[in-house]
Order: sequence, then C-alpha cells, then structure tokens
Amino acid sequence: MILVVGAKGMLGQDLLAQLGERGHGVDIDEIDITSLESVLKVIGNLKPEVVINCAAYTDVDGCESDTETAMAVNGEGVGYLAMACRDIGALLVQISTDYVFDGGKGTPYVEDDAPCPLSVYGESKLAGELNAAFTPDHLIIRTQWLYGHHGKNFVETMLRLGAEKDELAVVDDQIGSPTWAVDLAQAIISLIDNGCRGVYHAANAEFCSWNAFAAAIFAEAGLNVSVKPMTTTELNRPARRPLYSTLDCLKLTADTGYRPRGWRAALQEYLTLRTERINNGTW
Repeated sequence: MILVVGAKGMLGQDLLAQLGERGHGVDIDEIDITSLESVLKVIGNLKPEVVINCAAYTDVDGCESDTETAMAVNGEGVGYLAMACRDIGALLVQISTDYVFDGGKGTPYVEDDAPCPLSVYGESKLAGELNAAFTPDHLIIRTQWLYGHHGKNFVETMLRLGAEKDELAVVDDQIGSPTWAVDLAQAIISLIDNGCRGVYHAANAEFCSWNAFAAAIFAEAGLNVSVKPMTTTELNRPARRPLYSTLDCLKLTADTGYRPRGWRAALQEYLTLRTERINNGTW
C-alpha cells in the first residue's frame, strides 16, 4: 500500500486518482505530522510499503512571519515521518521545491547542485530534505510552479482576475517551468515503480516567466487581457524568490523512461478538462 500524507491537497488528490487501489490517503484530521506520537501511531498501524509526503506549509510569504510553523511542518514533521518509515522499513517520498536554490546559476539546476535558499520557506523545505535522509530508504522529488484542479494556484488566480480586468501586471524576471499536478503525480509514480532512490527533479518541460505563463493562460482560455511586465522588486513581496530556478529533469527520464511534456501542452489539457468539468457540473 502507498500512503499519501496530505491527501486532501492539490497534489495529494491527483496522486490518489493515479494510484487507484494501490493508494490510501490521510490528512490533518487523521495525522498530525508535527507530532511524533501521531506519526508513529498512524504509520505503525497502517504499515504502508511507501509513504508519500504531500503535507506542507506552502504560504511562501507567510513563512517569513511564522518561521516556527514553517519549520515544524516542512522540516521537523518530515523527520518524524522518516523515523516512522525507518521503523517499519517503508520508503519515504518527500516532495520538495526549487526554492531550495537561490536562482543565481543561470542554467537549469541538476540534482547535485548545492542548495542555497533565499527564504524561510526554502530553508524549511531544505530542512525537510535533510530530515528525510534520516531513513536510508528515501526519495526526494523537487518540483516547481505547481497548479491543479484541487486547490488555489496561479492558473485559477489568473482566470479569476482575467474575468474581472482587461489589463494586469505580472513579473517577468522570474523564470521556471509551470507544472501540472497530474503530470507530477505520474512522474512520482514512475520513480517509485522503477525503484529510484535519492534526489530527483520533476517538472513539465521547457520554461517561461510568470508573465509569459499568464499570457498563455489568457490566450488558451480565450480571454482578451493585456499582460504588462513588472519586476520582482516592484512586486515587493516579503519572501525573496529565486529568479531563475528551472529544474533539469534529465535524470528522471534516464532512470524511468518518463519524459515530461512541455508546460504549454499540459496547460491546454488542464483547461480543456476544466471546461468539461464546469459544463458537466463537477467543478
């Protein structure tokens, strides 16, 4: 059995859908990953072969003013899961982020590049990576710019704002790869099924700025919205973001045969399915 922790979140729901009968989900109402007692009890009772941790405190700016919660959830909680997995011989799969890098490399990051987070969120996720390694049987998967049908995300925010306004300003100096949660779920399952261990990067192929991503969303959705450029400095958010954090996913393909598709093709399918769900009343 593959246990998905954080099963009600965006990635967790898509993972369970892809896993089918192999998957079992728990969320905060059943497990508190900041409590060692809770983690040991749930993992010990269920005895899964694999634990995929999708639980995280993902409010990047909120982490800056709530370091304690960020570290408890994204760092210490992963350590508790690692302890529990080690006790029963289960594989721990930890979902991490491009925010462990500072964005200064100028070319796509490979798995062996040295982390250097700029924010509390990035620091807490790096702590989670280090704690995941407490159990030798671990798999750390870094991804970025995630969106999906089951939670708040950039695509849904742009569609909402695009229906209200005919002009928006979006940063054009942050570069990465928009990644659909469904495609990430498939990559995660491929890594598990191929017996992969260690650190891997998994994101949709090709890259763009947030500005170009927004423009593509409007174009694919048939919305006539002008997207003006702005800088990260002008946006003036509490947490520093890496400016170029594209992830090199060649190791993923080499070891599993899974080849991520381009982000634009993934976006097109996401929007098509979104429209279908709206039309049949399941949105």
